[in-house]
Amino acid sequence: MNVRRRPALLYDGECGFCRFWVLRWRQAIGDKVDWLPYQEAAQRFPDIPADQLSRSVHLVEPGRVSRGAEAVFRLLAYAGGVQGYWLKAYRSVPGFAPTSEWVYRRVAENRPLFSSLTFWLWGRQLERSTYHFPQWLFLRLLALIFLCAFLSFGLQADGLTGPDGILPAGDYLRSAHAQLGAGSYLRLPTIAWLGSSARFLESLCAAGALLSLLALFGFLMGPCLAASWGLYLSLVVAGQEFMSFQWDMLLLETSFIAALIAPWRLRARWNAQSPFPGIGLWLLRWLLFRLMFQSGVVKLASGDPSWSGLTALSFHYETQPLPTWIGYWAHQLPARFHQLSAGGLFLIELAVPFLIFLPRKPRALAGLLFLALQAGIALTGNYCYFNWLAASLCLFLFDDAMIRRLLPDRLTRDWQSPPPRSAGRIRSLSASCLAALVALFSAFHLSLLLRLPLSLPQPIGKALRLIEPLRLVNSYGLFAVMTTSRPEIMIEGSDDGKTWLRYEFKWKPGDPGKRPSFVAPHQPRLDWQMWFAALSRCQDNPWFVNFLFRLLQGSKPVRNLLSTDPFPNRPPRYLRATLHDYRFTSWKEPGWWRAKPLGLYCPIVSLRRENP
Repeated sequence: MNVRRRPALLYDGECGFCRFWVLRWRQAIGDKVDWLPYQEAAQRFPDIPADQLSRSVHLVEPGRVSRGAEAVFRLLAYAGGVQGYWLKAYRSVPGFAPTSEWVYRRVAENRPLFSSLTFWLWGRQLERSTYHFPQWLFLRLLALIFLCAFLSFGLQADGLTGPDGILPAGDYLRSAHAQLGAGSYLRLPTIAWLGSSARFLESLCAAGALLSLLALFGFLMGPCLAASWGLYLSLVVAGQEFMSFQWDMLLLETSFIAALIAPWRLRARWNAQSPFPGIGLWLLRWLLFRLMFQSGVVKLASGDPSWSGLTALSFHYETQPLPTWIGYWAHQLPARFHQLSAGGLFLIELAVPFLIFLPRKPRALAGLLFLALQAGIALTGNYCYFNWLAASLCLFLFDDAMIRRLLPDRLTRDWQSPPPRSAGRIRSLSASCLAALVALFSAFHLSLLLRLPLSLPQPIGKALRLIEPLRLVNSYGLFAVMTTSRPEIMIEGSDDGKTWLRYEFKWKPGDPGKRPSFVAPHQPRLDWQMWFAALSRCQDNPWFVNFLFRLLQGSKPVRNLLSTDPFPNRPPRYLRATLHDYRFTSWKEPGWWRAKPLGLYCPIVSLRRENP
């Protein structure tokens, strides 16, 4: 037998199934191994019988020859990383070696069947999947989402959390410091400790918008996304109830991962592939899986009969916080359609997420179904940037080869460049630490959802509680319990207690004749909180009492959050909040809503004045 300096893999060059896998292995291993069809090289290895070469691959290394599953595992070990664990399992795990050899023989004996299976799972693309364009588009979409989020909150920050706003951030932080002392800085990580004036909060939003623009155009993307994460976390903490939505948490978690996969150089050009830690791809896919799967689990775990009976979507379009006019027409569809849609929703949220972990074609199918779901949600309801953010995570379910077919050649010809350089030890180590953290946190969250007991060692539990305020890993699941009615709060003012004039909100339903409209990606956070407040009692919503108090004071920042103020010159002496039942009209009726009074939501309130 010839002694060679490098190992050699001998395979059947006339077998398409064999060529497919050899090419994929070769892209991972490179020139560490010689890749030789046995039909051309058999005479150079006379000690190996020809009939054995036709039945299995052989790996020829200095001093030894291995074949079958052992040859494959020894070959994969040259790729390094996690691929080496296969060989370790083959050597040390009882029963693994004979089982893997049995599986290898069955596959080798049925190559036509497994060749077809390979086609259905991977397609005809022989090259390993790359994600240059998904990475490029994802990072810029995320920057655009950040831009919208910062601008949206910046327009409302003064009225929501400014000194004269509904929930002043300064009062909140001072109260927290009085109760927690120095521990408040860890429990409430926010730059607002340095200042909580309206101008300071708006400057944070402006800085975030500027960083988002820089990242959008490819400048310092990694540092800009990391800084945007820090600024948005500060606003989430200072915003209290108004910044506690699930998509706020999703944006924080997504952007923290994105900062690890984004290029950390001055300018990221279109035709320059960026180092991409492989574990970053896993983290983003795992985040998408958790988002979708947990959204399905919470619906079943809640025990809500409208979900188990598949009637939830008969109510959803009408009772969601801010429907669109398309949502109005969706509500008019037959009950059978809503039942089928609910069944399809469970399929997409509970079964399809597992396709994320399968090869490229099932994974792409999952991506298409997820995108269709997000498009349907975005068309029928206003959920600010949530649908865009969820859709951006779906990008990594499609590789460059799939997207290349949809774009002009002039845009994709530069993707053929050699594989990018390593992402760097620091970024790879950071991604690995984050992956361990995500695994622990998400396992804990899933155990709670599935009602499975999971006790963590005390040191790990303490560490997780310490970093929990950073919102690095979160639990998701919208509409666990479907609301089957739509109570709406109407606020009215009066100077004499007899004649009442209504305040109109910018986006939430009020005038029954006003058509529901599109407002996303902007989120009118007061309008959203009014929807939640209507589902509970007035005394359970302290912020709502503060809201009425600010209106009685005539706070301009708060009044600017509303569409119309019937008392523009002088605030009213009295305020009352009444509850109304809102229902969509049928398509035959005029207008968009039917409103039915239900009574007072809270007692009439007034400020004490010496000269009323």
